[in-house]
Amino acid sequence: MVQNEKQLDSQLIYDGKVVKLYKDEVELDNGYKTGREWIKHPGGVCIAAVDEDENVYFVEQFRYPFHTALMEIPAGKLEFGENHRECGIRELKEEIGAEAESFEYLGCLYPTVAYDTEVIHMYLARGLSFGEQHLDEGEFLDVKKIPLEKAFEMVMNNELPDSKTQLAIIKTYIKLKGEK
Repeated sequence: MVQNEKQLDSQLIYDGKVVKLYKDEVELDNGYKTGREWIKHPGGVCIAAVDEDENVYFVEQFRYPFHTALMEIPAGKLEFGENHRECGIRELKEEIGAEAESFEYLGCLYPTVAYDTEVIHMYLARGLSFGEQHLDEGEFLDVKKIPLEKAFEMVMNNELPDSKTQLAIIKTYIKLKGEK
């Protein structure tokens, strides 16, 4: 049976640059009252950029929470209310210096449904032309090019742990293989 939770109270605990943390009191369908902690996040966008030879472009960057560098497809955080397509076009240019003739929506994913409102929008970019990167101050990353077939194998072999990268690569792989 699906239940509903009625919000009784909400308190902003932390108002950060990237996230806002709330502590709520809720009432369940059976009358039980309990607490919920949740994060309000503006969301993000990721781009599977694929060239004419079916290479996918990745960025490798240090991710502080995991204290290691991870391979991911280009991505960025939305500002609250920002258009995700426009954000994706901007992030593609900033991170790998590319513009795309085709920018196709692949859908969205909810990476952490239990406590976070983040929604990540996925795009497939094709018809790439390259210029210079325009990284944000304090952003350091290396661009890597990997054949789509190999990237798909890396996902299936648990070599790319980032969820947005995994799903966008799988969707891109299935889409492009289906077009042949």
